[in-house]
Amino acid sequence: MSKLKIAVQKSGRLHDDSMKILKDVGISIDNGIDQLKASAKNFPLEVFYLRNGDIPQYLRDGVVDAAIIGENILIEKGKDINVVEKLGFSTCKVSIAVPKSFKYTTIKDLEGKRIATSYPNTVQQFLDKNGIDAKLHIINGSVEIAPNIGLADAIVDIVSSGSTLFKNNLKEVEVLLKSEAILAVSPLISNKSKTILEKLQFRFQSVLKGRQSRYVLLNAPNDKLDKIINVLPGMRSPTVLPLAQEGWSSIHSVINKNDFWEIIDELKANGAEGILVCPIENMVI
Repeated sequence: MSKLKIAVQKSGRLHDDSMKILKDVGISIDNGIDQLKASAKNFPLEVFYLRNGDIPQYLRDGVVDAAIIGENILIEKGKDINVVEKLGFSTCKVSIAVPKSFKYTTIKDLEGKRIATSYPNTVQQFLDKNGIDAKLHIINGSVEIAPNIGLADAIVDIVSSGSTLFKNNLKEVEVLLKSEAILAVSPLISNKSKTILEKLQFRFQSVLKGRQSRYVLLNAPNDKLDKIINVLPGMRSPTVLPLAQEGWSSIHSVINKNDFWEIIDELKANGAEGILVCPIENMVI
């Protein structure tokens, strides 16, 4: 039986988030310690655990059919690789940071400076775009220590929480790009593997939609129904059911989690009571 070969980062936050979404879409994987690959028990899928920076070449060569990879890595090493889905997790920035003592006002302050980075292509394009002549030092790992040991005047690296910069007495001064996990596909993927990928992508979409949504149940007086329904977007329109108490109805709907508090405030102001909000595991549209 044909299997979809998918690459994920072998360790780190992106690895953990990738394995979580595979679990959330109902795929059970036997992944023992230090395994390079593992097969799913209940889905035609084989997972390859690879270094993030190596994944674009594996995709290009057709060694793997697809990958969950950081968008920043594709921008740096795989602009020719097709992205089929943005996954919304493992978000980060690729930023310029300088020592806190560096008196930085504009990008022009980097003219003639030494910049340490593991993203030379991304940085060079940014510098060229801004007409800055700087010297790049390519470093793989522990980029943040470069200014402290006198190797560089600035760095360009991934920033998530900013705690690593703080620990190394650095400050973020420019954001080159924002990144998230994406689903990328090999140009050599077979039609059989593409069919499996489409099924996996459909499951991802259902879980991601569920993560972004909340299920809302509430009670409302019938004379306020129109106002309350106007507040609730719903998937098509809210469900309205009569309550045993005369003059009242129960309303069920789905809202975007990012709009949660604003919508709840409006519902209360329009007479809604007994508001119950529940997470959604999957949302199939």
